Amino acid sequence: MLPYVEILMSLLTLLTLKFVFISVFFSLLLPILCKVCKAPKVSPHGPPTYPIIGCLISFHKNRHRLLDWYTELLADSATNTIVLNRLGAPRTIVTANSKNVEYVLKTNFSNFPKGKPFTEILGDFLGYGIFNVDGELWRMQRKLVSHVIGSGCSSEFMVRALKDEVENQLLPLLESLADTSKVVDLQELLKRLAFNMICKVSLGVDRCCLDPSQPVSALNKAFDTASEISAKRGAAPLFLVWKVKKWVGVGSEKRLKDAAEEVRAYVEGIIRDKKIKMDESGDNHGEENLLSRLIIAGNDEEAIRDMTISFIMAGRDTTSAAMTWFFWLLSCHPAIEQELVKEINTVEKTSLLDYESLKGLKLLKASLCESMRLYPPVAWDSKHAMVDDLLPDGTPVRAADRVTYFPYGMGRMEALWGKDWHEFRPSRWFTEPTSYHGGSLKKVCPFKYPVFQAGPRVCLGKEMAFIQMNYVVASILRQFEIKHFVSEKPVFVPLLTAHMAGGLKVEIQKRDIQDNIRI
Repeated sequence: MLPYVEILMSLLTLLTLKFVFISVFFSLLLPILCKVCKAPKVSPHGPPTYPIIGCLISFHKNRHRLLDWYTELLADSATNTIVLNRLGAPRTIVTANSKNVEYVLKTNFSNFPKGKPFTEILGDFLGYGIFNVDGELWRMQRKLVSHVIGSGCSSEFMVRALKDEVENQLLPLLESLADTSKVVDLQELLKRLAFNMICKVSLGVDRCCLDPSQPVSALNKAFDTASEISAKRGAAPLFLVWKVKKWVGVGSEKRLKDAAEEVRAYVEGIIRDKKIKMDESGDNHGEENLLSRLIIAGNDEEAIRDMTISFIMAGRDTTSAAMTWFFWLLSCHPAIEQELVKEINTVEKTSLLDYESLKGLKLLKASLCESMRLYPPVAWDSKHAMVDDLLPDGTPVRAADRVTYFPYGMGRMEALWGKDWHEFRPSRWFTEPTSYHGGSLKKVCPFKYPVFQAGPRVCLGKEMAFIQMNYVVASILRQFEIKHFVSEKPVFVPLLTAHMAGGLKVEIQKRDIQDNIRI
């Protein structure tokens, strides 16, 4: 055993020296190197760039505010596109130009797959699930999931599951919180709600207690750990660091491995139990959840597992993130909140909140779209060029370049949204934007607003996401008011999906009885 111990100690020593070198490099050697090198190249298409190290020094200085740094650079660029060259990372093109976005996501889609660098970052967590693959494997999975989601029974199943979760879990909890005036983290509550919903829809099982004062389930915690560490891989100043840590099996990479194994083991157990149950019953036609449909379609267990994990990962965080920022914005705009309550009550007086009536909540949908414009659940997404190319704005693309489209920055571009881009104004989504009730909703170009992606990889769950958000928000607003206590603007943190740093601490208050109309 001694030789193995010696090898392990040598590897750990090498890793320690690596970290020491990086620390010394950033604190001492990098500034000195910049002084002795030639003056940085100042480009209208990006930050100052030095020989060899590229823009690494600027990247390091702005590493805690990358979103706003990118946005500032993009706003200053004549084409709303920048090029980043930094040591240890592929050449990266970041764009907020809608024509470029359309070119990458649709016009020349085949030249801009996710690419190996992307799938390598997420592969240990998502495996070969739909969000992490390209080519024929992606097309096969998308066709299958599209068939499941697109069926009418799936929409009705979604609404029934929503009604059960909201009526029997969410509203009683909010009632209790209102009675006790207890402060609660609304972000955590909404994350648990979304996690329960996606587990019902995808696995056909209930998972965790909604009350944030109770411990989070082990599965939910494992998803949090795996998604956070995977996201930090992509933002690492030097990719070699996480690869070395993975090779040695220490630190965050060890935690990622353990969390991913826990998630996979749990989902595999559910798959086996579901197969046994379906075999024993001999009747599969009544199964409406995604997992049952995947099993019926005859997929192998590993493919079912990876597709299911990807589906849960996407569904658990995106809607909860969108609703968290929505409720914060709404608490800052009480006039819009009152208009929303009027709309919800008007719809409820004529019909129950079912699938069709939920689609009639136009102001609510406009408000959610406006909230996601400013705080998109996915702040950025990247593709990798297969061969040399040229974007519509004239930016040259080299083979293997990372091309990132940037919904967060696009929502802040004056060229796309006007000088009032910083205002939360749902009326901009109506054809007659002079009031909150402006008739028909606009059809906004998806390449101007790529919150749900666009082109062949447009989000399959977009309609289901709006149904879920509409139902949850309408159910809450008709009975309760959400009062937040933090005066400072919350911090937007972009991981695989964005969240609010520190959560959203609120107090739940009952709405006036005359507005409290039962669904």
